[in-house]
Amino acid sequence: MSDLILFAIIPYLAITLAVVGGLYRYFVDRYSWSSQSSQFLESRALYWGSIPWHYPILLILLAHLLALFFPAAWGEMLGAPVRLYLLEVTGLALAVCTLIGLAVLIFRRVGHPRLSAVTSVLDWVVLLALLAQIVTGLFIAFSLRWGSVWYLHTAVPWLWSLARLDPQVQFMAVLPLSVKIHAVNAFVLLAVFPFSRLVHVVSIPLGYFGRPAQVVIWNRERVGK
Repeated sequence: MSDLILFAIIPYLAITLAVVGGLYRYFVDRYSWSSQSSQFLESRALYWGSIPWHYPILLILLAHLLALFFPAAWGEMLGAPVRLYLLEVTGLALAVCTLIGLAVLIFRRVGHPRLSAVTSVLDWVVLLALLAQIVTGLFIAFSLRWGSVWYLHTAVPWLWSLARLDPQVQFMAVLPLSVKIHAVNAFVLLAVFPFSRLVHVVSIPLGYFGRPAQVVIWNRERVGK
């Protein structure tokens, strides 16, 4: 029964919240659809935290998506041991970078009074959920080797069964607890996504490409003219 709740009910609830909440926020409170940058309050630690966080996490997500949408090609690529080793080592290094970057961003908010004052409860929930996702991912990489291969035969069929509205929870029920936490926590992040600063990830300013060019006119007299 617990596996049914974790791997059949929670995913659909999370997807529903993400879609409905995202559309509601976009059409009702569109001006909040941003990351609400805190760069003006503090920029040094932000730079050293955001670089090792953003780029590695995007590459990790890309690897997950490639395996999900092109499982046959992904499996063929990993058929050679050298490529499998290289991918595993690269993924582990990227995960370590994300952990370092996220730790810097968390300590930045903890140690800066003005940043702590503007950090909401939901911000902390998202940060802790992201931390849990990275830590469990690293634990899986260390304790359960060759995850890039067995991911194809467990999580990928389960995710596609969700897309077919026929959840096959048996693919996830047999996996260790760390993998279950990692999978469920991903949907928790998806559920809170539209209500948090993370929503800016899907905000692409396409309108700027067709907008007329702005002309800035200096209207103040220059000193000494």
